[in-house]
Amino acid sequence: MKRYVAVLDIVFYVVFPLIVWHGGRDLIGDYYAMLVSSVPGILYSIYRFYEIRKLNVFGLFMLGNLVVGTLLDVLAGSAMQLLWNNVFYGYALAALFIGTAVLKKPIALYFGLDLMELQGFDKSKLKPLFNKKKIFMIFTLITVAFALRDVIQATFKIWLIQEYGVEAFDKGLIARQVISWGISILTVIGFVYITRLLQDEKAFQEMFRNSSLNKSTEAKVVDGQKG
Repeated sequence: MKRYVAVLDIVFYVVFPLIVWHGGRDLIGDYYAMLVSSVPGILYSIYRFYEIRKLNVFGLFMLGNLVVGTLLDVLAGSAMQLLWNNVFYGYALAALFIGTAVLKKPIALYFGLDLMELQGFDKSKLKPLFNKKKIFMIFTLITVAFALRDVIQATFKIWLIQEYGVEAFDKGLIARQVISWGISILTVIGFVYITRLLQDEKAFQEMFRNSSLNKSTEAKVVDGQKG
């Protein structure tokens, strides 16, 4: 599944919602069409949470984001209010990200620890490396990039709502995905650079040799040689 994440994101967060929105709004109205169109994305998010199978910071964020976002949609009561709730929530998420950066607890650092733990690394040993000045600064910048993404999305949605009203819904779906991809490119570059910095650390080299990621890589090489 990991190889097809980008495609699945498009299908569940853009294609299915657009199909439901355009096919269902005349039958059930704008508001309920918006609610129903979010179901594929909710189910997909639940599956991705299940894939993690661990209630860490990253998992809790995914779950909390899903629950709060769904509640805001359900409690909106109208199509226009649902759109505005998404704007307010976007700014709230941006404030959360900035808050963690200001408090010197950048959430991207904890996401990184959780994802590395899933690869067999020891979080307690990895955290001191992540807190080294240069690496910590990059995690902070990545967290700020998360906030920037949500601010851009929310601000662009305001323009769409004022310009198109309820018709802004489908345009917002496409814009959200495009903006997310743009910021994701920057964050991936940041994570790649962090990995390169870690590779120069002897402690990380030792952890990598003992990690499940390294053992899996070695197993594939052995299988390839046998073939």
